[in-house]
Amino acid sequence: MGDGRPGERHGSQMAKRQAQLTVEDLDKLPQLNDDSPGLWRPELGHVSRRLLTSAARCFAYNGFHATTTRDISTASGLSAAAMYVHFASKEEVLFEIMLAGHQGVLDHIRGPEVTTVDDATERLRTLVSRFTAWHARHHVAARVCQIELNGLTPEHYERILQVRHATNDVFRDAVTRGVKDGSFTDVDVNRVVRAMFSLSIDLVRWYRPDRSDSPEQLGELNAHLALTMVTSPPYRPA
Repeated sequence: MGDGRPGERHGSQMAKRQAQLTVEDLDKLPQLNDDSPGLWRPELGHVSRRLLTSAARCFAYNGFHATTTRDISTASGLSAAAMYVHFASKEEVLFEIMLAGHQGVLDHIRGPEVTTVDDATERLRTLVSRFTAWHARHHVAARVCQIELNGLTPEHYERILQVRHATNDVFRDAVTRGVKDGSFTDVDVNRVVRAMFSLSIDLVRWYRPDRSDSPEQLGELNAHLALTMVTSPPYRPA
């Protein structure tokens, strides 16, 4: 993962604002229904978690900057000012979503399903498959995590950047191990890892559970492509 600070304005900032969403609207949009609500910290109250789910859907649909606090509350079925009872600002809501998403996927790929695999090829296959499938299952929060970084304060951005760097390290370690033990060709680790991230993360822009391959199918496909990257003759720029 890069630092996520593009020089130009990202798409959600330039996109035309959509209509305000109600609870009924959200329920009718299959592209906004996924497993993201399971990411929120259990110690948060029911209403706080409900607001986070509403905010993630609104941010994914309209973008952070085009979403108002009234939108978040209304789409939760609450009064217009209800969000401020539970969160100090819209940015704090964004940070809570960002941290839950980034830490959630990092914990997922640090699980024993990956860390206990000694074979470099199988380790990378499992890593990419799990990373991809996680993004498909949580594509709403993951879309916010990847597209709305510019909405964070500098302090919150730095906290998220630390988690992104830790995720990078997991991938770099998996590829480096394979290069060292001869399982993979002598690839440029940083370039290859960036390409693997692109494969797994780009799906948050288009994935729909009612129209696309299952998370497991996408995971298997991207794992196959990732292994092709590290077993083909390495790319050498002219």
